[in-house]
Amino acid sequence: MSWPAPAPLAGSLAETAAALHAREVSAVELTRAALERHERLGERMHAYKHFDADAAMAAARAADQLLAKGDGAPPLCGIPVSVKDIYGVEGMPTYAGSAHRLPDSTWSRDGWLVERLRSSGAVIVGKTHTVEFAYGGVGMNPHWGTPHNPWDADVARIPGGSSCGAGVSLWEGSAMLALGSDTGGSIRIPAAFTGVVGHKTTKGRLPTDGVTQLSSTFDTLGALTRTVEDSIYFFGCVDPKWGDPRPLLETLEATSTEGLRIRLPECCLWEGCEPDIADVLTGALEELEGAGAVVERSVGTMIDDAYDHYMSGGIGKAEIHAWLLEHLPDWIDRLHPTVGARIEGPLPLDGREYRAALSKHRRMVALGDTLFDDADVLVLPANLISAPTVAEVRDDLSRYKVVNKSTLQPTCPVNMLGMCAISVPVGLDPNGMPVGLQLVARGGEDEALLGVALAAEAVWGDAVTRIGVPPLLRV
Repeated sequence: MSWPAPAPLAGSLAETAAALHAREVSAVELTRAALERHERLGERMHAYKHFDADAAMAAARAADQLLAKGDGAPPLCGIPVSVKDIYGVEGMPTYAGSAHRLPDSTWSRDGWLVERLRSSGAVIVGKTHTVEFAYGGVGMNPHWGTPHNPWDADVARIPGGSSCGAGVSLWEGSAMLALGSDTGGSIRIPAAFTGVVGHKTTKGRLPTDGVTQLSSTFDTLGALTRTVEDSIYFFGCVDPKWGDPRPLLETLEATSTEGLRIRLPECCLWEGCEPDIADVLTGALEELEGAGAVVERSVGTMIDDAYDHYMSGGIGKAEIHAWLLEHLPDWIDRLHPTVGARIEGPLPLDGREYRAALSKHRRMVALGDTLFDDADVLVLPANLISAPTVAEVRDDLSRYKVVNKSTLQPTCPVNMLGMCAISVPVGLDPNGMPVGLQLVARGGEDEALLGVALAAEAVWGDAVTRIGVPPLLRV
């Protein structure tokens, strides 16, 4: 894989880390190249709420000091990383997509995953735009402007949300890894719409400490990456079970598509999938079958039930409203209507309806494994629609709500059912916009999921091989 950025930014995380450790390139050189990409493309792509070149260079110099000591340097040492602006980051402001800066006393300290990255030597370049308090899948930010989806050089199209700046920062080349969060699809949706890889981890694998809460029931943390291999490298670095990506990569590289059992649940979301997108997904599955995988269809009404409960059960709405009421009570009336109107009338956390909704969620999680039977993974679309223009949804709240539901429909059932999933780019639709295919595994089986995705990526090719380079990078 050669990413569309100049050396030394073009290699995989593993390749770049090896070059850094071998002193073939310095962290300062790598970071300077990332900063130059931002200087050239940042204003057009608008991925960041806050970009800190000085802090990045200071971190790069510190990384070089560690690398100079030899084999003791950690595996992400010197790698430039962007962070979604719901994470606390030492020395950087947090807005969480809102119009106002959150109190520094709490939100200018490193959250757990940020600290994990720092201890692994990463260079944090800045904080990427998010939907306000991460509440939405469209990816718009009316307060600060919406990141520009790089797959249309002429017209502003939605990048998907809520981690809306994350995938854009990867194509910009200012970051080789982008932290996001996923409550109902907020890693997988922007990954699908911008043509990168997004891994929704199992709930609880990565602690959410130091991140503004949307839903204590559904929030998960993770990253958007340029390839599946990079996702494995990241996961191996930060997951407490591993702490070192090399043994995980070595283990998962043995995964094969030969004999792989894939289950396609027949459910309403396929009916909502635009025909041209469905054709791209079908073609990708046929390629896996040609490589020895077995794709079987089955009844998937549980997926529909999970979607309905996620959208109507009121769990997320109740939990974000309660969190805001506790931590930022004066801010609720300041929310933009695209968020504020959708959290009105929440269920009280001590009420019978909320407890009943949680109980139903837990029953669904307990039954989720029946969707697999003897299959290794499920397969679902990651996006049902081609990315609409920002103008189409910016000034029409009713249209915004329709598009928001379409972005969430293929992803939120995974959160409701307690599973893990990954979106991988598999093609372009007739508008030239990316199409993502979602592989889903049982909760706790992140490693097996990543192995299947790696084997599938070997068949399909990585993003650049499969879908090419975004037009915005070619102008």
